[in-house]
Amino acid sequence: MEIVAALAVGIVLALFLLVLFEPSLPYRSDVHELPVQSQPFVDYLSAIVNARLVTTGETTVLNSGTAIYDAQLRDIKTARRTVHMEVYLYLRGKVADAMLAALEERARAGVAVRIIVDRIGSWSTPNSYFDALRRAGGKVLWYQPIAWYTLKRFNNRTHRDILVIDGEIGFIGGVGVADYWIERERPGCPWRDTAIRATGDLVRGLQTSFAENWLEASGEILAKEAFSLESVKPPAMPPAGTALGMVVNSSPSAGRSTRARMLFQLLLASARETIEITSPYFLPDRSLMAELMRAARRGVAVTVLTPGRFNNHPITRLASRRRYGQLLEAGVGIHEYQPTMIHAKVLTVDGWWSVLGSTNFDSRSFGLNDEVNVAVLDRDLGTRMQDDFRADLANSVRVDLEEWRRRSLREKLAAAVAQLIERQV
Repeated sequence: MEIVAALAVGIVLALFLLVLFEPSLPYRSDVHELPVQSQPFVDYLSAIVNARLVTTGETTVLNSGTAIYDAQLRDIKTARRTVHMEVYLYLRGKVADAMLAALEERARAGVAVRIIVDRIGSWSTPNSYFDALRRAGGKVLWYQPIAWYTLKRFNNRTHRDILVIDGEIGFIGGVGVADYWIERERPGCPWRDTAIRATGDLVRGLQTSFAENWLEASGEILAKEAFSLESVKPPAMPPAGTALGMVVNSSPSAGRSTRARMLFQLLLASARETIEITSPYFLPDRSLMAELMRAARRGVAVTVLTPGRFNNHPITRLASRRRYGQLLEAGVGIHEYQPTMIHAKVLTVDGWWSVLGSTNFDSRSFGLNDEVNVAVLDRDLGTRMQDDFRADLANSVRVDLEEWRRRSLREKLAAAVAQLIERQV
């Protein structure tokens, strides 16, 4: 009996260590000679990430919590048929109450309101908080609720932040429902973030992403009425000035590969001029580190923007700073944002491609979570994203290699400890 117990403990310990230290998949890609805006490259990227290429509708960039929530509430209040929301964070407060009141009013008016909330991300929110919405006819479900049958998937979370109204208007970014994005009393707040309000065929992709996790949470396949009935025509290369885009859904596979990671890896490998990364949790693994350094060494201007002292995950910041040395030596520019916590998740490549969504530059997003991003090929949008990036750099401090080398022994030791759990934060 003692031998069996010892064996069981050993197996559990082995599985725990595997979760913490399993090496990430070594992604490799040749540097592509094709310009990232060329038809052959666009077709290849669309095929490799298995995402339908569409002409985008109108895209509006929203770069503050107030602007994002105001737009979302305004559109929710005009909903006629459906409101679908999926969030990692739904935390009680002013924003949550206002959102809940708008959703409840629409549900009472006969609009089909469906909400998915990650159980771990919103651990502090009780199930009863949504009772009034349920009584009004809305449906609220937890993604991966705590139960015996979900334990094997405990580490898989939905990190997707999506809002789709009537299948015609969609919001995507990294903004959940919480007062972090608007409050000013707490140090490091309001969080600086970016979201996109989209119309047109991109919205269908966001609805598809929601439908996938709604099925997992409820067992219900969304009816065709939830989707816009206009046909989606995969475009040939349209005239100059026409924006193309795709919605890239990403879920972990048994083999550890994800579409989000392929999207990021290929764009980084194909950059010729600029790579600009904004990420709240910048923890690239060996493959991404190598890709960024290789890009810098071939003459690409690689710039990374990440939080400074205002980071809601201090352990993540320590683990992130541990990586700076190699990147700085290779010529990568690293800047730390100073005014508040920066939570935006944006990648621009050569001023042509803009990638925005829920994916962080870390192993959890690339290998464990359900994520979603829009990738848009549009010079105008790229220019707007670059302008915002430069504005954020003006409020940041560039990390100096020599100063980094002189960081304190305390920080070095703390970073070594942080390395043990960085895949889980």
